[in-house]
Amino acid sequence: MSEPVLQTTDLRRSFTQGDVTIEVLRGINLSVRPGEIVALLGPSGSGKSTLLQAVGLLEGGFDGSIRIGGREAASLDNDARTDLRRDMLGFVYQFHHLLPDFDALENVLLPQLIFGTEPDAARTRARDLLTSLGLGNRLDHRPAKLSGGEQQRVAVARALANRPPLVLADEPTGNLDEHTADIVFAEFLSLVRSEGSAALVATHNERIAAKMDRVLRLHEGVLE
Repeated sequence: MSEPVLQTTDLRRSFTQGDVTIEVLRGINLSVRPGEIVALLGPSGSGKSTLLQAVGLLEGGFDGSIRIGGREAASLDNDARTDLRRDMLGFVYQFHHLLPDFDALENVLLPQLIFGTEPDAARTRARDLLTSLGLGNRLDHRPAKLSGGEQQRVAVARALANRPPLVLADEPTGNLDEHTADIVFAEFLSLVRSEGSAALVATHNERIAAKMDRVLRLHEGVLE
């Protein structure tokens, strides 16, 4: 069996407010295999976003082990963690976070240039991804000229642009109406599968979670 692309062991996170310590993550053990799409299901406040921030190497303050692509993140310095995040991870957030002064094509092109992809190849890759998501006629539109569903499709294309082994998605359709959310999420799943990436997707939506390969439930910082 192949090595997990993501594995955490006894992952913990707590915050102190005055004299009170709040345990947000309480010993999380999880693994995601290459190509596997896993739902992280739980209500608001259950710790889903905190867990994604931890495994996304976006902030410190965590205890326990996080292994990404077989590498132990806790043993890495800041530069090495940045490199690991760049090489291994793609991110989709509830809000698209597109660069407002750049059009759809440029928003998907730029991460590839930072990654070191040759410009012509990066442009072709961006165009192909956006076209596969139904945005072939919207490549030169800036985010303000796109609908909410179109903006999120661009964000999905950006997350997959560098072919990351693991995509982390935090309520990726949470800002969309139900009909649009269903369409965009189906396109997200199709693209992730066709690219061969794994994904860990935080959601509070049981219906969306049921469409994934496996469901993990997070309740008050404990994985069930």
